[in-house]
Amino acid sequence: MSAKTALLVIDAQQSFLHMPYWSDAEYPAFRGKVTQLIESCVAKSVPVVHIFHVAKEGAFALSSGWVKLLDDIPAQHDALFHKHVHNAFTETGLGAWLDERGIKRLIVSGIRTEQCCETTTRVASDLGYQVDFVTEATLTFPMIHAASGRTYSADDIREKTELVLAKRFAAIRTVAECLAAL
Repeated sequence: MSAKTALLVIDAQQSFLHMPYWSDAEYPAFRGKVTQLIESCVAKSVPVVHIFHVAKEGAFALSSGWVKLLDDIPAQHDALFHKHVHNAFTETGLGAWLDERGIKRLIVSGIRTEQCCETTTRVASDLGYQVDFVTEATLTFPMIHAASGRTYSADDIREKTELVLAKRFAAIRTVAECLAAL
């Protein structure tokens, strides 16, 4: 990676544990990959940025006490931002923070693959950042299509996200590929 890089860890927060769709099924694999990214970035002096989603009420409200890092995710970070929309840039100060440090490349990880991670990736690309989307370091959950009743697995959702992001908004990378390039 020739450009100065930062790792974004999006919404790896306790709020999700209180949502009806939460499942531990894929969490251990996600935790392992995002931990590997964080620890390696810290060791290589690559800035780590935690971003939390905040809502006015419910599990994502600051008053819930759950807008904090999941207990078993490494807490090391260089910056922490709260967002109120699906992308990590709108009204957060993230863009200014990155620009002040000359950061031009982002590694995207976090929870939910197809929502805040994908949306942040699209916005980052539109703003001119190079983005590495690390699907294996993102987490999502099965969803049921409202009209057809079809259940889309987490694998289906990740595949769709990779399809729409690849070569348009991001490079799809593994943790190993990202770390080898740092």
